[in-house]
Amino acid sequence: MAMRTNGLGELPGTKRVLTLVRETGSMFALALDAMRHLTSRPFPRAEFFEQCWFLVRVCTLPLILIAVPLGLVISLLVGSLLQQFGASSQMGAALVVAVVRETAPVTAALIIAGAGGSAMCSDLGSRRIRDEISAMEVMGVNPVHRLVLPRILASIALGFMLNAVVTVAGLASGYFFATTSAHVTSSSFFSGFNELGQTSDFYLAAVKACIFGFIAAMVACYRGLNCKPGAKGVGQAVNNAVVITVLLLFFVNVVLTAVYLNFVPQKTL
Repeated sequence: MAMRTNGLGELPGTKRVLTLVRETGSMFALALDAMRHLTSRPFPRAEFFEQCWFLVRVCTLPLILIAVPLGLVISLLVGSLLQQFGASSQMGAALVVAVVRETAPVTAALIIAGAGGSAMCSDLGSRRIRDEISAMEVMGVNPVHRLVLPRILASIALGFMLNAVVTVAGLASGYFFATTSAHVTSSSFFSGFNELGQTSDFYLAAVKACIFGFIAAMVACYRGLNCKPGAKGVGQAVNNAVVITVLLLFFVNVVLTAVYLNFVPQKTL
């Protein structure tokens, strides 16, 4: 049976896939162009610190408010399962793997994308529709160096820092549940850290957080600089930026975790 085409020799959906691949390549091209200006002078340090402080203000409190109940939920699910096997003392070992390796970097990145990335996208989109970006180019100011680079670096730095915040908040809430509801002793909880957890887990979480922060800022800046005219175009760009960032985060997370599990020896109980 002959396969239907759209009259141009392409299969249905091929154009959409090619557009998606082209858009992804353009995003990474913008980010790499920004990183290429890392050594250019003068470095926009004022913009960098402003973006760092902005991300701290809008991301820290929501992140803590999400990390604490998330740690409690993970403790509840893991604790109830371990109690059925009579292994409640291993709750610390299970939590350090679940929170440190997976939950902390992904949660930090989602908050950065939802709160910080959307603000970055709307800011750059507003500058685009007001022709501020074009005015900078006319004056010889590179908008990639002046606006995109500090936002990417700030997102990477805050991804690393907020990952530590989620880790501490998640483990603290898990410890509270384990010692109060699951009747696990403090010594058993903390001794379990060494049974499954290892130093490479913290390295993996830090690398993930930095990569996820890079992706969140990259997508936000690209969609903001390439938004359609008008307020509606800015709104669509913000919505697309958040959706694309979430999809990329989970895809990259799967790849990084698979590579880590295949190349780094894991501890067993």
